Amino acid sequence: MAIDVEVLRVFTDPEGNHGNPLGVIDAATVDPGDRQRIARELGYSETIFVDVPDTGATTAHIRIHTPATELPFAGHPTVGAAWWLRENGLPVRTLQVPAGIVQVAYEDDLTMVRARSDWAPEFAIHDLESAEELAAADPSDYADDAHHYLWTWTDREAGHIRARMFAAELGVPEDEATGAAAVRITDYLSRDLTIVQGRGSVIHTVWSPDGWVRVAGRVVNDGRRTLD
Repeated sequence: MAIDVEVLRVFTDPEGNHGNPLGVIDAATVDPGDRQRIARELGYSETIFVDVPDTGATTAHIRIHTPATELPFAGHPTVGAAWWLRENGLPVRTLQVPAGIVQVAYEDDLTMVRARSDWAPEFAIHDLESAEELAAADPSDYADDAHHYLWTWTDREAGHIRARMFAAELGVPEDEATGAAAVRITDYLSRDLTIVQGRGSVIHTVWSPDGWVRVAGRVVNDGRRTLD
């Protein structure tokens, strides 16, 4: 049976460029045992399966899969899910993921989620000296048994950084925009950040000393594809 997949790009820049592709599937249309296979075939860094809530509901359940495994939490899938639900007339206040309850908010063209830093996986954080060193980094030079987050300041006073993320063990040699890593680096630096990752994706974060981080970004819809 053909499966409809809506394709979003999450964490675009203000002009709608860049962003991390996300596959969105109505969970009712697939068998749970097929989710990992479908995510692998689609090949996006993450694919989400949404239990579409009833009209007026304030929460929705989602499951998140990379091409290689299921994740208890991830940032760009939760931001994408919250945006997709509002676009379909179903704005929610919370998302239920295996890690816990993600709070949701909307402000103009930004969709925001709030999550705990310890929900995100551990990252090997590499503080590089310059944007040139960051651009020259080769994913093959980093061990494939860890998530590697490379970053450098572009404007320390304003809280602006440039970043890249390699996660071969998740089936993602390089991730274009990583909300979970944004949560970790925000907590690590203990300050609000504007992160430009990959080719030019943009992630905004707000730090709280109690371990919660708000992650915000823009989303665009690239249309629908069908998986046979």
